[in-house]
Amino acid sequence: MLLEIQSKLMKFFYLMLAAAVFCPMKNKAAKQQRGAKISIGTIVYKWKEVEDQFRQLHEAQFTSCQLHYNGGMDADYAKRVKKAAKKYHIAITTVVGVPGTGNKWNFTQGPSTIGLVPREGREQKIETYHRMIDFCQQAGVPAMHSHFGFIPEDCSSDQYQEFIAVMKPLAQYAKERGVMIYFETGQETPITLIRAIKDIGADNCFINCDTGNLLLYGKANPTDAIRQFGPLVRDIHAKDGTYPSREDPYHLGKEKPIPQGDVDFPTIVRLLKEQGYEGSLTIECELNSKNQDYLVKARQYLQDLLDKE
Repeated sequence: MLLEIQSKLMKFFYLMLAAAVFCPMKNKAAKQQRGAKISIGTIVYKWKEVEDQFRQLHEAQFTSCQLHYNGGMDADYAKRVKKAAKKYHIAITTVVGVPGTGNKWNFTQGPSTIGLVPREGREQKIETYHRMIDFCQQAGVPAMHSHFGFIPEDCSSDQYQEFIAVMKPLAQYAKERGVMIYFETGQETPITLIRAIKDIGADNCFINCDTGNLLLYGKANPTDAIRQFGPLVRDIHAKDGTYPSREDPYHLGKEKPIPQGDVDFPTIVRLLKEQGYEGSLTIECELNSKNQDYLVKARQYLQDLLDKE
């Protein structure tokens, strides 16, 4: 009887020991797995050199990208893009562009020139958005995204209601072609954007969260915004910057190279992992968009954050 009790105690002891050893390993693996599906990319602007651009991305260990839209992107070009993406193992997450030649990136003229909120030039912009969506369908790109304008905060205003009415058929056009629409953040508060997406009422509208823009436009702390957006975030522009200054409240804040601005990337990456985010961290830095050394350093910085527990 005593030997039987001792045998059971020994089995229990070994089970507890195994749990102590293997559970931390299992938890560590689970934490790493949460970040394993997050890719790191950048924006490809040189569309005519797409094969060479994708080769360079592959060599620099990038695994995704966004394509900046150009009017020359047709069905034949879509075939080139698909072939290059397959060859170099690059996932194209979105086609990005802001139609219009008179866009003013400031607080005084921006609301009346950018996106589909202002009436002037709206029809031509919608035509361009249709072509962007068509190209997404041809190239197998899941989403088109853009700044659609300074969405009014007053949801009872005629301007807001008109914007919603304009976005509904655009979202439907995209849905019929199997394409999602991502709203680029920055020009309105997070809750205003969430409200607009809800009022549009389409199940193919989501968010490309630009961490830098939220600061540059003075609309939100990007960490808080990501908490608010939750699963609406389908892509991330990894960009750094600062709030607008008291001395010049008419222009955007200053963009900074990652991680020299006020964006808390360590916390943001942790939050994205906790939320089960499986999209991309797409590096966008207009200060250094042609600087390969910067892109490589920024990619490594983000990768190190992803690799942490």
